[in-house]
Amino acid sequence: QVQLQESGPGLVKPSQTLSLTCTVFSGSIAARNYYWSWFRQPPGKGREWMGAIAGSGNTYYSPSLKSRTSISRDTSKNQFTLQLSSVTPEDTAVYYCARSRYALMLPITSGQYDYWGQGTQVTVSS
Repeated sequence: QVQLQESGPGLVKPSQTLSLTCTVFSGSIAARNYYWSWFRQPPGKGREWMGAIAGSGNTYYSPSLKSRTSISRDTSKNQFTLQLSSVTPEDTAVYYCARSRYALMLPITSGQYDYWGQGTQVTVSS
C-alpha cells in the first residue's frame, strides 16, 4: 500500500516562498505511468490541481499557477517537493500530495488519484 506524507511549515508570510515535501512510502516515485501531484483546497472551495511530476521526471503545472510553482524530486529519498513563490493570503489552504492511478495521459482531477497524503494546513499571514 502506497503511503504519502506531507511536511513543511504551517505558517508562511506574504511574499515568501511556500515549500512542502511529500515523502512516499511503499512506492517508487520513478515508476513509469504514474504521476505525483500537489493539490490544494482553500476554505470553502473545491480541491485544485496545482502540478505534477511524472515517474519520468517531467513536470507539469496548472496554467493559473505556472509562473509561481516549481515541483522537483529526490529519488534517493523517494520525496517530491512543491515550491510556491510570492504567496498571498489567497494561497491559504490545505495542501495535499497524491499519486495517480496508472495513466497514459496527465491526470488533473482528484478522481484520477488513488493515494493521498493526509493534507497539511498552510496559512499565509504576517
